[in-house]
Amino acid sequence: MNFDILVVGAGPAGLNAALTAAQAGARVGLVDDNALAGGQVWRQGPHHRASAHARAVFDQIDTFVRRGALTHLTGTRIVQALPERRLLAEDAHDARVLGYDRLIVASGARERFLPYPGWTLPGVTGAGGLQALMKGGMDVRGERIVIAGSGPLLLAAAITARAQGASVVALVEQAGSASVRRFAAQLVRTPAKLGQALRMRFDLRATPYWCGSYVIEACGETRLTHVRVQRGNEAVSVACDRLACAYGLVPNASLGAELGCRIDDQPLAGVRDAVIVVDDWQATSVEHVYAAGECTGVGGMELSAVEGCIAAHAALGERARAQARFAGRERYRRFAARLSEAFVLDARLRDLASPQTTFCRCEDVAFGDVAQHRSWRDAKLHTRCGMGPCQGKICGTAASFCFGWTQGIPRPPLAPARIGTLLAAQAED
Repeated sequence: MNFDILVVGAGPAGLNAALTAAQAGARVGLVDDNALAGGQVWRQGPHHRASAHARAVFDQIDTFVRRGALTHLTGTRIVQALPERRLLAEDAHDARVLGYDRLIVASGARERFLPYPGWTLPGVTGAGGLQALMKGGMDVRGERIVIAGSGPLLLAAAITARAQGASVVALVEQAGSASVRRFAAQLVRTPAKLGQALRMRFDLRATPYWCGSYVIEACGETRLTHVRVQRGNEAVSVACDRLACAYGLVPNASLGAELGCRIDDQPLAGVRDAVIVVDDWQATSVEHVYAAGECTGVGGMELSAVEGCIAAHAALGERARAQARFAGRERYRRFAARLSEAFVLDARLRDLASPQTTFCRCEDVAFGDVAQHRSWRDAKLHTRCGMGPCQGKICGTAASFCFGWTQGIPRPPLAPARIGTLLAAQAED
């Protein structure tokens, strides 16, 4: 399968890139590991209807698919980059080799999880993870939920939970109240964001919103029954059936690194996270490869959508059309900078885990066993930390925050793959 423009990721950045390229008459491929388009922000599900804007984008994508101008590969993940502008991919049944003239990486971001006692109990998820489960059909009617961590995602998750019939008993934000108020006041510079924030806060007006607070322990025997929250100098206990707790987002830069793109550390909420480096045209350091959306830095849905359009126009050689979008991109980049500044992670979050707290979930390695080593490489060699199915996506990110370690460039395959898929790559070569 060969394409003029191949887009990896069907969130706001990838969808807008694919749509822009298809409208220009290019042969477009769109690859995503979810069953339906939308990524995490526009995720669809049996009990969740996407926004009107998202549905309009989905409808346009479907129109181009029916016309044969766009190939949408759902439930398909990229396993490895191959020579000569090709990617190895697999779905539930087959392996595929995808060729491209131009590639747009729109691999998005994932949640940042930090260890604390009880964080592996059944009933504990991330805020975005809870959203995904609810949109996918998980029944939370009548359940008591605490949503904790940092950033506007907490409000969005709470809105979804209430719409699904849950009771949100507390919103626990680690950023201080002064930082949150300052960020809210600055939303006047982005009216659409201001309107969205006001609507969410009004809908959640009866829900306690604790700033400068964080979960110190999730408690229960076989599953979660209550959480302990640090509020100032006091630790309070909150009874609940679920805890959704995560501390912002981490760019998914693995595919860019595998392709040989320049990767750099960017300060996001006070943590230096690896991002794919791009120029004004969203072009990476590798010829014919572009990147857009939160894999280049976390900035929200609107910024991702604009970057997707710019990347597609630039990949098509339509520089004037790309440049026309620069002003909008800059406006949302300033918003992203204010967001990062307001929700800087509290240094005290580094010290929540006890030596016995599980640090690497995949390999069942304790925090104390990891902490005695000098680097991520040493910890992996001596404890197998980060060598399980997630390949350090959870514990490696936590290690970069807790210990200041860098993870290095991932090795292929980028995700667990069947032996037959890897053999297919050898056959191609």
